Amino acid sequence: MTLRLGTLGSAVARAQAEAVAKRLGAELVVVDTARDAADADIAEALRAALRAGEVDAVVHAYARLPLLPADGLTIAAVPKRSDARDVVCGAGGHDLDTLPAAARVGADSPRRRAQLLRRRPDLEVVDIRGDVEERLAGIGADDPERRLDAVVLSAAGLERLGRPDAVTEWLSLTSWPTTPAQGALAIETRTGDARSVSKLEHKPSRLTAEAERGVLARLGAASAPLGVSALLEDGLLFLSARVYALDGSEHVTSSHALYPEDSRDPAGELAARVADELLEAGAAGLAQLGGRPS
Repeated sequence: MTLRLGTLGSAVARAQAEAVAKRLGAELVVVDTARDAADADIAEALRAALRAGEVDAVVHAYARLPLLPADGLTIAAVPKRSDARDVVCGAGGHDLDTLPAAARVGADSPRRRAQLLRRRPDLEVVDIRGDVEERLAGIGADDPERRLDAVVLSAAGLERLGRPDAVTEWLSLTSWPTTPAQGALAIETRTGDARSVSKLEHKPSRLTAEAERGVLARLGAASAPLGVSALLEDGLLFLSARVYALDGSEHVTSSHALYPEDSRDPAGELAARVADELLEAGAAGLAQLGGRPS
């Protein structure tokens, strides 16, 4: 029996799901959601299809998945992670340093807004919505109200759409940490069906994504300007996180590392160290923290 793999209908979602389906020999099933649905509503729509037996597994963008686990379901596999970086797509080949004074730059989160203003306080940061192609279409648009000089997007989304040509600057994770689990996918199944997708599991990707999401959970920073980056290198798990003031004027940073074999819960232990140090350094005074995980 062919495995039915649930996905959203957007171009990015279909592209990432098609790559998963190819490895599993699965059939794609598009699950309908409202165009501007919140992340929690999107996850619940996919999960409802899974619980109803309409699909056998679903593909989530791990960064958009609620923190609390869903009853009767499990994250059965985390495939090898794509590029976690943010990128700049600038008109005329501009990067952030060469954009003109007071340039209009599109961003879709408090974290990207704060990072932009920290690097270039003169920028006019414009809140943007829509899919990747709609965001790119704003660059150099004829309509002055829609016109942008640049946008900040995820590298993974552009790569999945085959649009790396639009990138004018790749932003280093060292100086520009990104959303927890950015670039990672989570394949969710009913709890008893996990083996159907287990061959896709990439343990380093799960470990880094869980460490990053652990900081988010411990800080209660769902809408705060939080950037996180984890890396497993030479057997050592590194985790760094940064909380910004909304206007980018200040930030606090914490970085720790451990060998995973030295801990029963390496992702959780490392996340706790980093989150505690951020709070001790005054993170709660820079951004609204402490919201309950959802």
